[in-house]
Amino acid sequence: MRTSWPAAAETAVNGVESYQHHSRHNPRPTKGPMATKLAAMPEKLYSCEVKRRRVRANGPGYEPFWKVKSVQEALVDGDTEFRCMSCHGAVKLSKRNTDAGLVAHVQHKLRTDSEYCTSGHFFSEATDGREPRISATPVH
Repeated sequence: MRTSWPAAAETAVNGVESYQHHSRHNPRPTKGPMATKLAAMPEKLYSCEVKRRRVRANGPGYEPFWKVKSVQEALVDGDTEFRCMSCHGAVKLSKRNTDAGLVAHVQHKLRTDSEYCTSGHFFSEATDGREPRISATPVH
């Protein structure tokens, strides 16, 4: 026998009463605490290293070097090559418009870099006592 829609089943989750709708995707109410996926918090690094060039001290031409800058300052200066200042891994630039204005930041391109970088979100969330390390694929 079908119940009228929306029939709600009362479920106790961590001592709090809630209502869950029956549907063809969820035919029965759940029992006990509901398992939920944690939303991945995007890491936001507001400082990074940018690749610059300077005149060689021992001869003609230029040599590349890495300089620490804020992401906002690097955008104003027109820098195009970025890397993480802690693990030297590749990062991607994110520019987002918010009510407060433009919030520019960088994020690790590779999750493994974030997992072993002291600036990374996944490193700070880890509970296994891992040691920080330089990226397996550093940007030169």
